[in-house]
Amino acid sequence: MGDRDRDEEGRARNARPRDALGRPLPHGAPGVERQPEGVRRSADQTLAEAQRLLDAGRPFHAHEVFEDAWKTGPPQEEPLWRALAQLAVGVTHAARGNPDGGAALLRRGATGIAPFAGDPPHGLDVPGLLDWARSLAARLAGEPGGEPADRPFTGDPPDAASLAPRLRG
Repeated sequence: MGDRDRDEEGRARNARPRDALGRPLPHGAPGVERQPEGVRRSADQTLAEAQRLLDAGRPFHAHEVFEDAWKTGPPQEEPLWRALAQLAVGVTHAARGNPDGGAALLRRGATGIAPFAGDPPHGLDVPGLLDWARSLAARLAGEPGGEPADRPFTGDPPDAASLAPRLRG
């Protein structure tokens, strides 16, 4: 156990490099720059950074930005940021070739943001995100309501950037 990576406070922390989808790579392999943890951002900064990462095909890293928001932001906004993180992880699973896990997380995230549809905070396009998440979940699961309705991801997993939602209208 003494050979585990640890942070300054002694907590277990995996220092292995990661790929764009957050998968650990062997020590010494080139990886993508990791998101710093515990960053306090305004809601606008959070959404801009998360959108940039989603558009770049890095939904795992966008999830970490949303995680910072729920951990450092106002407690009443925790459910919103947690649900947005679940949407990003849903895209991560889909792009990693796990359509069932992706669909489940997209549905969980949609359920979490649905209460905000009547009065969307921070300029979020909650109705658009709900449509996107539900449609992509159905598509991943090969259910009616997905475009196309047959299970489209049976070969190579889709590119994460091609699945990225628009957070704001």
